[in-house]
Amino acid sequence: MHVLHVESGANLYGGALQVLYLLKGLDKLGVRNTLFCPSGSAIAEASREFCTEIIAKPIAGELDPRFALELFKAARRLKPDIIHAHSRRGADIWSGVTARLLGIKAVVTRRVDNPERPLAASLKYAMYHKIITISEGIRRVMLEAGLEPEKIICVRSAIEPKRYNFSHDRNWLNRTFGLDENAIPIGTIAQLIERKGHKALLKAAPDVLKAFPSVRFLFFGKGRLQTELEQLVATLGLEDKVVFAGFRNDLSRILPCLYMVVHPAMIEGLGVSLIEASLAGVPVIASDAGGMPEIVRHGQTGLLVPPGNSQELAKAIKLLISTPSMAKQMGEHAKKLALEEFNTEKMVGGNLSVYNQLLIFS
Repeated sequence: MHVLHVESGANLYGGALQVLYLLKGLDKLGVRNTLFCPSGSAIAEASREFCTEIIAKPIAGELDPRFALELFKAARRLKPDIIHAHSRRGADIWSGVTARLLGIKAVVTRRVDNPERPLAASLKYAMYHKIITISEGIRRVMLEAGLEPEKIICVRSAIEPKRYNFSHDRNWLNRTFGLDENAIPIGTIAQLIERKGHKALLKAAPDVLKAFPSVRFLFFGKGRLQTELEQLVATLGLEDKVVFAGFRNDLSRILPCLYMVVHPAMIEGLGVSLIEASLAGVPVIASDAGGMPEIVRHGQTGLLVPPGNSQELAKAIKLLISTPSMAKQMGEHAKKLALEEFNTEKMVGGNLSVYNQLLIFS
């Protein structure tokens, strides 16, 4: 079996990291992989040993005609059994068009849970034989857009436990981020963009700090909203309570030192950072939206709150801080769930099953 994978992401996290896991797993099972990706992307080099060929081309966005032309030329030359589009930014459009023109089976992975207009969804996804969603929440969005249930298959995102070497070193965390010895560190791991809900958390912070002054909020990630968030921090008088820690590649060292992870996103397909936190045994507070409830089981592995509700968010944070035995138990259950249901073997097997269905019934 030969699969042409199309990934338009430049950085090796989120969806692109999931593609790397998939390529690695498929390679072990004897599947021939070819990767079409942007020039200079991190996944190009990381995937080299798991692919027969890497085709790295300039990709300027979904309207870039070079993207369409180069992908078509590659697929025509390679004649793969399947084309699998893993991302947006044109990959989900041009992969389908290319497959349709060349008579190749096509699969698309949907990683976001924002609503689709029925007409647009029917036109885009008509070009694909199967749609893989990374959560049941996203599958529901696809069904609400009017797509056929038998066409949509949920294969959840995963983590690779061996990749993480968790070690608890609070002294290191305190030194690195300028925390006091008695600080209660709460982490948020997300791009600094509107839909991730940082503003709701900052508005909840004064209430939390009134009850627990030693709480410190650590924001891990970068994004265009940082300046606005910094201004909100200043307005609320939280300058010494919030740390903008930027993008980190050592989360396996950071996570075990956190008291909890808070993910107040308005929408989220699933949230790999939530799986990572769970694997580290850290309880999570998240919004009751999208695919987040699939990893954050309310009252078992963490707590869910209504999206954008700062009052409920503050209440949930205070509950976990005031009941450390509950937080510890939730963290233990979270780790068990992550290992059992969000492992790479399941994810790879689920994708391969979709490929086999297409080829068997072709």
